[in-house]
Amino acid sequence: RHESHRFRGLDHHLIRWGPDSDDPVLLLHGYADCAASFQFVADEIAPTLPLCAIDWRGFGGSARNPGSYWFPDYYADLEQFIDILCPRKPARLVGHSMGANVAMIYAGVRPARVRRLVNLEGFGLPHTEASQAPDRIGKWLDQLREPAEFADYADTAELAARIMRRNPRLTPERAAYVAECWSAPKADGGVRLLTDPAHKLVNPYLYRREEMEACWRRIEAPVLLVVGAQSDLVARLGGEGGVEMFRPLVRDLQVEQVAGAGHMLHHEEPRAIARLIESFLGDT
Repeated sequence: RHESHRFRGLDHHLIRWGPDSDDPVLLLHGYADCAASFQFVADEIAPTLPLCAIDWRGFGGSARNPGSYWFPDYYADLEQFIDILCPRKPARLVGHSMGANVAMIYAGVRPARVRRLVNLEGFGLPHTEASQAPDRIGKWLDQLREPAEFADYADTAELAARIMRRNPRLTPERAAYVAECWSAPKADGGVRLLTDPAHKLVNPYLYRREEMEACWRRIEAPVLLVVGAQSDLVARLGGEGGVEMFRPLVRDLQVEQVAGAGHMLHHEEPRAIARLIESFLGDT
């Protein structure tokens, strides 16, 4: 069931599954993904558990910013979604990658508003140094001179083939579905990604990991960290990714590893993810 809510100057799209509820589990997608690809998890989860997946601004069916994108906007958007969708109780959140990072920061800033959180491969970004700032700002200025664009595709089959090359663990059927979720037809033929190309712009502000970790330390809700056993992201992040980094930072942490899954574990092993969500959130 599709809904649209207007706040903070933009229309925001969401999808519901299961019974109508003012206490749904909120599903928060990652970068370049969208609410609709949580369908795989929704197909596997108990039908009595209400789910609500949101499209972040500039992704899926939500409106685009008129200019660049700033990460703090997602904290404010999440607070608005919680105001609207979870008015009676603290929220239950499931976030993947970027969505998990938003959820973790929000849960530390507003600890009373989150009662449980499932983090699917949201590890933050590596530390930065102040000396990187001049080059980062210069790169951002250079990118503003030419509009960012994503490649177009002849059809969703071509896009699905590219998705499978990047993620060979996906079945052809799931890759085809993701391609449909991620794209829209062009007027002159072919398909174009729904993600706003402006997301490709480098952020002129450095990622200050120390500040993010300070937020994580203030999380009061129990957190379930779910890691793909074949995750390439954990390998890329090195010491700043994975389980051990979180243990001293999050006071009530459980960890699960999903066999046969990489970073896109909710696409690859949705049944395992559904069972984890049910056991961690279903009775709360």
